[in-house]
Amino acid sequence: MASAPSPKKLKKADSTTHTKLEPRDFDAETQKFLEEIDSCQNEIEALNEQVSKIILKLEQKFNRLRKPYFDKRAGIITKVSNFWPNVFNNHPDLSSLLEEGEEDCFHYLIKLDVEEFEDIKSGYRINFYFGKNPYFENTVLTKEFKLGSLGIPTSLSIPIRWKEGMDLTQTNKPTCTRTGRKRQLEQRSFFAWYNDHIDPTSDTIAEIIKDDLWHNPLQYFLVPNLEVGNGVDNDEDGDEGSNADDDEEEETEVPTPAEPSEGN
Repeated sequence: MASAPSPKKLKKADSTTHTKLEPRDFDAETQKFLEEIDSCQNEIEALNEQVSKIILKLEQKFNRLRKPYFDKRAGIITKVSNFWPNVFNNHPDLSSLLEEGEEDCFHYLIKLDVEEFEDIKSGYRINFYFGKNPYFENTVLTKEFKLGSLGIPTSLSIPIRWKEGMDLTQTNKPTCTRTGRKRQLEQRSFFAWYNDHIDPTSDTIAEIIKDDLWHNPLQYFLVPNLEVGNGVDNDEDGDEGSNADDDEEEETEVPTPAEPSEGN
């Protein structure tokens, strides 16, 4: 689903707009031309600043226009059993994110949304809404990304109120058993990512959720599970092959009583 352009990640605020032209050992004519170029560059950057403001207003406008459709979609998704676990499991970059216990926990995930701040460049938050579940008391888990007071990107998350003995950050192993489904993403669990605030500028998982998965989760819900042979057709082919082998064995030999146990 196409969307209005938005920043892929939070970046440190840049207070410099133009580098002042410093005098150097140029002849008078070259110096004059360089000053003219510098003047043109200032005009270009002034226009770029105007364009940035216009684009920001357009993004804000279309975010407001899209919101009713996202809300409508969220209401329909709640009627589809196991929608979000399947979406995460089918996503090529997020499929290894859920540990065994976390995958069961995600069966209680009823809604996911991304909420961009009014000033889009200043940050956004990802909200995970859960129904009543045996793992924690929260009804919503939120991870937020924003620029701090000094223009430095930061992130924070709502603390999870785990129920006794159900803390998945303690019971899950730090490594993931699934392999080959992620490119350069670090192998870690969902709740390890949720609680990680070391380097918000390189949070690839948050970027994928915000810019890809949330905009069109249906495409990943409909992806066939390639790991199980892509469904019925391959199973049928396998059955036909095994039946053919059985027929051949029946035609060529009669098994002795010992042979079936060896085959088993």
